[in-house]
Amino acid sequence: MNGLSVRTKLTAWYGGLFLLAGLVLVVINYLLVQSTLPDPARAALTTIGTADAVYGVQGGTAIGGSPGVAVQLLRGSLDEYRSSTLSTLLVGSAIALVATAALAVLFGWLMAGRALRPLHDITSAARRLEAGKLDRRINLEGPPDELKELADTFDGMLDRLAESFDSQKRFVANASHELRTPLAVQRTLIEVAMADPEVPPELRKLGTHLLHTNERSERMIEGLLVLARSDRGLHSRTPVRLDEIAASVVRATAAQASAAGVTVETRLRPRTVAGDPVLLERLLTNLVVNAITYNASGGWAYVEVRGDPALEVRNSGSPVPPEAVPTLFEPFRRLAGAERTGDTRNAGLGLSIVRSVAQAHGGYAEAQPGRRGGLTVTVRLPPA
Repeated sequence: MNGLSVRTKLTAWYGGLFLLAGLVLVVINYLLVQSTLPDPARAALTTIGTADAVYGVQGGTAIGGSPGVAVQLLRGSLDEYRSSTLSTLLVGSAIALVATAALAVLFGWLMAGRALRPLHDITSAARRLEAGKLDRRINLEGPPDELKELADTFDGMLDRLAESFDSQKRFVANASHELRTPLAVQRTLIEVAMADPEVPPELRKLGTHLLHTNERSERMIEGLLVLARSDRGLHSRTPVRLDEIAASVVRATAAQASAAGVTVETRLRPRTVAGDPVLLERLLTNLVVNAITYNASGGWAYVEVRGDPALEVRNSGSPVPPEAVPTLFEPFRRLAGAERTGDTRNAGLGLSIVRSVAQAHGGYAEAQPGRRGGLTVTVRLPPA
């Protein structure tokens, strides 16, 4: 019974215990009726003696001329009646027991389902939980029994988890926001120093390297802010034309694609989704920029908006191991190799933001290696 569900096990226990109790009751009833029915031999002798006393004649003479014959006939008749009564009782009890046991199994199944309904609610709530959606509660109503205590304990745990996640997200957002100002000051100081025509070549080279490092830090801080914002979920939704945003992003990245020698092709069908236009634009920007950055000179990138799935971005490039694809959606994770780690301006938050924004809009993002190299990223978003 290890592979059976709890409901099936409870039903089996209910039916088995009822059947056992019914068998005990049938046996007791059978023994009581058997002991109550008179013994055929004794009853025959008593009946013949009573007839002699009442009618003043010998019962044997009235019935067949021999007292033994009369007793035997009456005894046989009583014995047949006794056996018939006990057999009828046994068969009727067995039929009633089987029918009642079937009803007991049916009602046991229904009662087990009713008793386990709070557990199903707890399981459903646990399955719907996500890091950015901890607002669901069971709120079980009923008497203060064990299931009520379990549901309340689960709700309390969710309250603590939600508070912990919110605190972590606020910390990331606040820390990222506070770091933007010193980074901007550093960049300004470096640019002012490099504007001096008398700066030595070694110092100018160092300043250029510092500007690249500063730019990467700013990109990382901006990515963390977007990630923290999308992880908090959407407070309001507006109809957004996904195809128009994709066209705008492709135009904005045309210079970068041209410099990288990558041809960007599009197929944009009208598609409206409900969400935040700023976050959706960032989602598309990250996908298109990644398709251009992690590509090869003379390669291609393809952006498609259609009904289902909502968005797909494919690109050429170096082969991507299938086992490495899931890790690309984790923060600060990039594919090992010079093609993806050589550009120090990228912090490895692109696909993490894509997944977070998709989940904030009630969708999800997935990726798979291209047949001839590169990556195919698919984003599914619910319609408006």
